[in-house]
Amino acid sequence: MTTNNPYPIVLFDWGDTIMYDHPERTAPVIEWETIELIEGIADLLAYLHTSGRRIALATSADVSDESQIRGALARNGLDIYFSYVYCFKNTGLTKSEAFYRHILSDLNIPASDAMMIGDHFVKDVQTPNAVGMFAVWFNPKSDEIRKSDLHTTVYSMKELMEFFQSLG
Repeated sequence: MTTNNPYPIVLFDWGDTIMYDHPERTAPVIEWETIELIEGIADLLAYLHTSGRRIALATSADVSDESQIRGALARNGLDIYFSYVYCFKNTGLTKSEAFYRHILSDLNIPASDAMMIGDHFVKDVQTPNAVGMFAVWFNPKSDEIRKSDLHTTVYSMKELMEFFQSLG
């Protein structure tokens, strides 16, 4: 898929970025009674998909495998947006520089073509920055803002949608 958009590949963290995580639950997410989505994520994914970007899930989740993750996403109709799922069970890697280098290599793209979005500043922002990727810190829990040439902060999916729209 060819796109003239900046960041033609958008990587999303899963827990507390796509859906609310409940660390006390030890079963795979697909088995949870309810899966609560982050407000605005469905609209954002639809927008990104329509814009021609490819969307991938990049998670450290180690309980669920790719088919279970896709099944959990399907319960809320989000599976259709994700071209790729990278998790511990299919990479053998936790979120580290090696994890992000593996994704870039697998997708055969330079770091400048990818953007990572997630709620954990170290794993979802600083680590992708270390391999040259731009990242967005999704920070709905405080008013702290962190910005640099390689990252920015948003507080809601609505604000993230506005950020993507501003890119053209």
